[in-house]
Amino acid sequence: MRIRHALAQAYWRVSRWSPDPTPPPPGGGGILIGAPHTSNWDFVIMLALAWHWGINVRWLGKDSLFKRPFGPVMRMLGGIPVHRENPAGLVDHIVDRVRQNGPTYLVITPEGSRSPVPYWKSGFYRIARETGMTVTLGFVDRRTMTTGLGPTLTMTGDVHSDMDAIRAFYAGMVGVRPGGERIPRLHAEDTQA
Repeated sequence: MRIRHALAQAYWRVSRWSPDPTPPPPGGGGILIGAPHTSNWDFVIMLALAWHWGINVRWLGKDSLFKRPFGPVMRMLGGIPVHRENPAGLVDHIVDRVRQNGPTYLVITPEGSRSPVPYWKSGFYRIARETGMTVTLGFVDRRTMTTGLGPTLTMTGDVHSDMDAIRAFYAGMVGVRPGGERIPRLHAEDTQA
């Protein structure tokens, strides 16, 4: 942990970005949303923030990232490969993996892609509901050149209300690469209407 913290401090000294001073919530675990997700730099910033606060994170990545030669490094950094062509059972698999590692933050970028998408992927919501894990809203905001942790929420099952709270927090935030931000919305909000 000391080495990771030292690496994070070195990163913040040379980066134009800075960590928001809000500490992680007590308990040491839950779902940590990363948004807006517009650049590969989001990954570096997320690791620097996690190492700054000394929190254990696991994150989801497309399975191609876990092939040689980088696969072992990605796993060491907390990666969990996701096979996008066969998503059946993904939520159950992820919940099992996270529970094996004790208090952990599962980092999810619900946009699922750095490209513009009309809806967020609902996996974070399903995992939160099925496990009772809280959802902490992690952010990058190019306007202020800060990254950090926002409020921690409990998903109630009222999708519209829960997503309204998430939308309110992310309103106006700008990603590392401006212009790729999308309003947080789940497909279920439209199908329930």
